Amino acid sequence: MIALVYFVLAVLASQFKSKSRLEAENAALRHQLIVLRRRVKGRAQLTNSDRWFFIQLYRWFPLILEALTIIRPETLVRWHRVGFRCYWCWKSRPRGGRPQIETDLRGLIRRMSIENPLWGAPRMHGELLKLGFEVAQSSVAKYMVKRRGPPSQGWRTFLRNHAPDVAAMDLFVVPTIGFDLLYTLIIMRLDRRDLVWINVTAHPTAEWVARQITEAFPWDGAPRYMIRDRDRIYGTVVTRRLRTMGIRDKPTAPGRFA
Repeated sequence: MIALVYFVLAVLASQFKSKSRLEAENAALRHQLIVLRRRVKGRAQLTNSDRWFFIQLYRWFPLILEALTIIRPETLVRWHRVGFRCYWCWKSRPRGGRPQIETDLRGLIRRMSIENPLWGAPRMHGELLKLGFEVAQSSVAKYMVKRRGPPSQGWRTFLRNHAPDVAAMDLFVVPTIGFDLLYTLIIMRLDRRDLVWINVTAHPTAEWVARQITEAFPWDGAPRYMIRDRDRIYGTVVTRRLRTMGIRDKPTAPGRFA
């Protein structure tokens, strides 16, 4: 009688379940019957295929735990975690690449970097090659001792110390009312934000930028440093013109002064 009541309640509750959930529960129940039919000596024998089937079904429909009778829900969850762990172990397996650096070689790199503080990675890499060690320069730089000495002056200190002798230039795009693009070059000094030069062109070239620098500064009034971004328009022609005028080129990273 009690079993009949449970059956009637299950039938009534099935009306409120989605079709995909009912199909998943039916698949779980059907596969449990298949497992029970091939049991040996009164005990159900689960294969890896059975476990994989229940795990995938659980991943897609976690509510099938209510329909499992031959295995406990915590057992299925444990199978899922073990499979997940095995998958990521397989995913992160070593796939060749560079051989690992031996411990003795790493210690030698650290010792050389400590005893020769003025050596950089290229110099140390060359010395290791002379000694017969086949190691990449990037690996040498990775295992060198990182010193925390007094850092060199940053951009803020540089600008504060050399503001009267620093100028900056930038090239930006201005759209017109006719949907054309004009390129505007601005050169200004940083000590008082004085606008030194401005010009507009529709076809900017490195030669045009170099000519604007020459026209912006007389030969006796050129700054010591010129700050610019790393736009490709500033080619070798521009850097050669700056060097000829006695101006040191100081390219900056994107967003440095944003």
